[in-house]
Amino acid sequence: MTEISQPDGARLRLARQARGLSQQQLAGVAGVTRQAVSAVESGHSDPSLRVALGLARALGMTVEELFGPGEPGDPVLARPVAPVSAPGSRVALATVGDTFVALPLDADLAARLGFGAAGGLMVRGGENRGGQGAQVAVRPIGPPRPTVVVAGCDPALPLLETPLALLDPPLAFAWWPCGSGEALRLAAAGLVHAAGVHRVGPGEGDDSSDTSGIPGGAEVVGFASWREGLVVRPGAGVRGLDDVARQGLRLVNREPGAQARVLLDRERLRLGLEPAQLPGYDSLAAGHLQVAAAIVGGLADAGVSSEPAALAYGLDFIPLAEERFDLLLPAKHAASREVQGLLKVLTSPWLLAQLASLPGYDAARCGERPS
Repeated sequence: MTEISQPDGARLRLARQARGLSQQQLAGVAGVTRQAVSAVESGHSDPSLRVALGLARALGMTVEELFGPGEPGDPVLARPVAPVSAPGSRVALATVGDTFVALPLDADLAARLGFGAAGGLMVRGGENRGGQGAQVAVRPIGPPRPTVVVAGCDPALPLLETPLALLDPPLAFAWWPCGSGEALRLAAAGLVHAAGVHRVGPGEGDDSSDTSGIPGGAEVVGFASWREGLVVRPGAGVRGLDDVARQGLRLVNREPGAQARVLLDRERLRLGLEPAQLPGYDSLAAGHLQVAAAIVGGLADAGVSSEPAALAYGLDFIPLAEERFDLLLPAKHAASREVQGLLKVLTSPWLLAQLASLPGYDAARCGERPS
């Protein structure tokens, strides 16, 4: 254990403020008095070992990070959810369990989300420690905040940010947009608190919410329901995928592992169509809204997406399946502050009202935990 002899009160204050906590809130979470927090921050008192441990746990840091030698910006080793391009690249930085996780804020993600606040800058990459997989060195921009990390393709997931920020103490939110297959992979690797996946209706085919690949299992919690199907530009005279092939219309597809691509291939095989008969089959769009945007922008004529995306862009919609979008919460993180906070906000009136306001969404199952 690091000797606590010269406490860095400024570092404690920065870590507290970065998480949006008052001295009283931090004291409550850490199990110490507000006076103790104030005395350490002002440099008037050295923390006892009990106080140092309590403060470090409450802030999601180690005692060494909070009170040990070195500057707050010393690099930390983090596991990236996707390849990071180069030194100096901006990343969102969070902790999942006892692991730092880096979410690249590259051009592709910026195109989907806009320029978000970075948690750090990559220093170097390609490291491997203890058989845990590739790691990158990240220099934090201020202390990492307790953050709920969610992967999945539902464009309504960012709505979670507001109620999480209103918790006492607050939680930050980080979203990694990806298909169900990639979200499950990240959950199995221990890189997210929740994986958003599709569950199709009875008799509709593959069930993407299988938790068997996640070590220790996972709890399934409902988020929303919608219809998924063929989205086409208005007036195209399309009643199904066979019309898309017959007219030679250009398709926009999703990445392998996305439920939309699974649904497209299922319909293609049912109709006896080969990929070569569908111009644009090899194209890739990053999400439901991106499929709709490609059609509106004239880059494609049709694609498989959700009904809410079609309604948002004023496109015609031909339903192919009833789908549920669930959140899989790995059991090993179930007791964490982040997961408990997520479960709390999933039933908040504000979130339910926001989901219900989106055309095509059914929020009746949001927060539902099947027995």
